[in-house]
Amino acid sequence: MQNANPFILTLSVVSSDIDAMGHVNNVVYVRWVQEVAAAHWNHSASPSLQSKYAWVVLRHEIDYKNPAFLQDEITGLTWVGDYSGARFDRYVKLMVDKKVLAEAKTTWCLLDAKSLRPIRIPEEIISLL
Repeated sequence: MQNANPFILTLSVVSSDIDAMGHVNNVVYVRWVQEVAAAHWNHSASPSLQSKYAWVVLRHEIDYKNPAFLQDEITGLTWVGDYSGARFDRYVKLMVDKKVLAEAKTTWCLLDAKSLRPIRIPEEIISLL
């Protein structure tokens, strides 16, 4: 499932991302998934919405397809999928050129920023994302 108009973020591989096998460590891919998601929210949501709501991850599912290496320029694409109550599914695809490195589906929970309690996703966020 891919949205026709995903949010795109460029990421760079740095030396601390490289593991003993000479490629990017799998934990870094999870960090990138979160960075792409956060960048999308920060780009799309007004400061008012950002101060009103917060997100936490409930679940990551990630499929590793190909390795990334030092000095690769990674393209992170993200879009949102289904939602229910306080939960939203987000998809992320990490690529180098046209080669898919990893694909992830992450379930996020919307929180009220003040109480830090789950809150049903309002229409203002549904229409935004």
